[in-house]
Amino acid sequence: MSLNRRVAAAAPAFLWGVVSVGIFAGLWELAWALGYANPLLLPPPHIFLSDIPGTLRYFDTTNTVGSNATGGGLVALATTIGWTTLRVVLGLAIGFVLGVGSGALIGYFAPFRNLMLPLVTLLAPVSPVAWLPVAIFLFGIGDVPAIFLVFITVYFAIVLSTIAQIESVPVNYLHVARIMGATRWQSFYRVVLPSVLPALFMTLRLNLFAAWMVVLIAEAIGVGSGLGQIVSVARSTFNAKLVFFTMGIIGVAGFLFDYALRQVQRKVLWWISTNSSKAAL
Repeated sequence: MSLNRRVAAAAPAFLWGVVSVGIFAGLWELAWALGYANPLLLPPPHIFLSDIPGTLRYFDTTNTVGSNATGGGLVALATTIGWTTLRVVLGLAIGFVLGVGSGALIGYFAPFRNLMLPLVTLLAPVSPVAWLPVAIFLFGIGDVPAIFLVFITVYFAIVLSTIAQIESVPVNYLHVARIMGATRWQSFYRVVLPSVLPALFMTLRLNLFAAWMVVLIAEAIGVGSGLGQIVSVARSTFNAKLVFFTMGIIGVAGFLFDYALRQVQRKVLWWISTNSSKAAL
């Protein structure tokens, strides 16, 4: 697909997104204008976006003040977003890979299933936030506790989803693979894995936003850096403008992360994209 066709295809979704955000911001501004939104507690967008250079200084740990404060603040903002995103990416990647591997072992090998499935079902309902003290006890203060919490958020959901999807693979597919001489590993790699990956990517996307919530909590308590730490600073200083500015940054970062994940999904699940294009024609 050419660049112009991609832009034309994406334009309606972009316009609807602008309209959606615009309506929300307009209602917020209207509530402020009518006196229903206290500017100290619920500052509307035109207030918390009015002093971006001053707000960006909170992201700069060097507290640089001067003519280059805005530039330094932008660099600090990008660095803060980058560290948070890196923790989410590492946690999601590790959780996804190990979750698929564990789910496949549980689904294919009875001894492993009998040994691991009760433990997985026992630990899966435990909230990832409850694992935070354990992460700090094990790994101390730093990046690892945040990555570990993201891993926990995704791992159990991917394991259980993998087991369910393997059980739902049509038996006829496996029979055809055996008739054609495929080994057990080849059947998994060529038949089972392509069948279960679409649902696993959907599970990963559904848990993406939960992973962002968890990493912010970990950064505020057990890391001491990142967007979660900025929210903690805003709360402790009762800085409502910084709170809503950071919330906006988190929302945009999460939206872009989800978009990037969908693009990865399109590349990995290329046969689904191809079939969809043929159906559209």
